[in-house]
Amino acid sequence: MKKLVLGLVGFIAMYHANGAADDFDYDAFVKAYYQAEVATQQPDATKEDLEQYLSFLTDDVGNQHLPNAPDDSRQPDGKALMRKGMTYYLGSHTDYKAELISYEFGHNAVAIKHKFSAKGKRADGSEFSYAKTAMDVLELENGKVSVIRRYSKLDE
Repeated sequence: MKKLVLGLVGFIAMYHANGAADDFDYDAFVKAYYQAEVATQQPDATKEDLEQYLSFLTDDVGNQHLPNAPDDSRQPDGKALMRKGMTYYLGSHTDYKAELISYEFGHNAVAIKHKFSAKGKRADGSEFSYAKTAMDVLELENGKVSVIRRYSKLDE
């Protein structure tokens, strides 16, 4: 049921994204995008959840995630690179919680402030745990995310 609702919300956001720029429903887009992103981080996340999230991105998406990915340049295979990286970590969380704090939007840009915490195991068997507050700044092109910039800090 969760996936059906997520898919429906995603479809609605994409439908609105294809309308005229003045008719773009930023509110619906942000909510659907955020739900799709959070679904990829859950312990039971699937490749279908990942593909749902990736459907919000352009093929040449740029992704800056400081400090690990400092370059926000758009790459012809940007979405494929994200798929590869996210697939490696898919299902590695044993616990994940997220909270949407606020969001703002304007002409072809969205800023999403959110908190999240995770626990899990790495491929080598070591455990990790963290809590962060982040600001994601998204640039949009034709109703899809073309550049992602994540600014985050560890919560104390």
